[in-house]
Amino acid sequence: MNLPILYIKRGCPWCGEVVAYLDRKNIEVQTFNVSADREAMQEMVALSGQSKAPTLDWHGQILADFGVDELVPFLKQHGIR
Repeated sequence: MNLPILYIKRGCPWCGEVVAYLDRKNIEVQTFNVSADREAMQEMVALSGQSKAPTLDWHGQILADFGVDELVPFLKQHGIR
């Protein structure tokens, strides 16, 4: 099974909150730190059209530049509570 991909940046408070929320909910994602991975940054920009993090690729559905407040309804749309 392919995991959703979460792109984060070092020192980003929203990224930290999102990672903590996903951990609390036991939602598995593959995480890439775009601050340290140039290829992941290019991939994130190509997918989302922007360079802000966090950005989530949920099996082709993109949620970009978001916080937990935006993540919760997005996950609910995809059957995750």
